[in-house]
Amino acid sequence: MFVNRRKSERRACRSVAKIQIGTGSLPRDCMITDISSGGVKVIAEYLEIPPEFTILFSTGRPRQCRLAWRIGHEFGAQFVD
Repeated sequence: MFVNRRKSERRACRSVAKIQIGTGSLPRDCMITDISSGGVKVIAEYLEIPPEFTILFSTGRPRQCRLAWRIGHEFGAQFVD
């Protein structure tokens, strides 16, 4: 049986965003598939996701994130800011 360990409820969405992997690096496209007050689930077509990065949403402020899990091109990230 699946046990939900999330601290806040996630909402499904389909939002284009960008990931910035360091100061001065070019942002890369990604798709946010669900979001909560504590984090996001992301689909990205590249494999180099570091332990910490910034998500640049098309609306709203950038968020500092920490990689929580990864399976193929999908990964979960916790907001740390």
